[in-house]
Amino acid sequence: MNWFPCKMRSVHESKKGGGEINATVKSVSFGTLCGVDSRERGIRRRPYMDESEKSDPVIQLNEVFPGDTNALNTLFGGRLMSIMDTAAGMAASKFCSEDVVTISVDALKFKRPAYQGDIIRTIARVVWTSPRTIGVHVTSCRLSRKEWNPEEICSGFFFMVAIDSQMKPIPIPQFKPSGKDEQKMWDLAQAARDAMKAAGQ
Repeated sequence: MNWFPCKMRSVHESKKGGGEINATVKSVSFGTLCGVDSRERGIRRRPYMDESEKSDPVIQLNEVFPGDTNALNTLFGGRLMSIMDTAAGMAASKFCSEDVVTISVDALKFKRPAYQGDIIRTIARVVWTSPRTIGVHVTSCRLSRKEWNPEEICSGFFFMVAIDSQMKPIPIPQFKPSGKDEQKMWDLAQAARDAMKAAGQ
């Protein structure tokens, strides 16, 4: 399991005409576990975005390199799942401002292949919550360098749990669907979660 630490330090610089410039520098590494590591000493927790922005989707772009493809020159399914999992973790962590871990993934639907040199655009959006679980809907599309028209290649639900420093689940803010489209995604995520619980996942 990999961490996604976000270490912050303040930098003070003098500016012309007097006064100071306060800048924030972030050192970030990506992994399966995505979040803001607020347990670092000396970090003062403060909101870095409006509450309304926390449920905005995360958009991630990845290029398909030779090492990402199989003998048929198409993207490995496992590599695509890793890309989608990372995007889901970012969206969930942004929503709750905590570290999160993936606890289950709905049956992913691979619709078409992606090829070496393609750009993979992944959109992850929080669509469902329970007291301790966040449901994220993730869609990945391929974009060729000749025709930048997105073609969906895979979609599914990723379910995340926020954790504390002892790796124990903690309560999270609740997502409230607004409008028919959000309610539809909520219902689909709920059905997916119920099916996985029934299967013992």
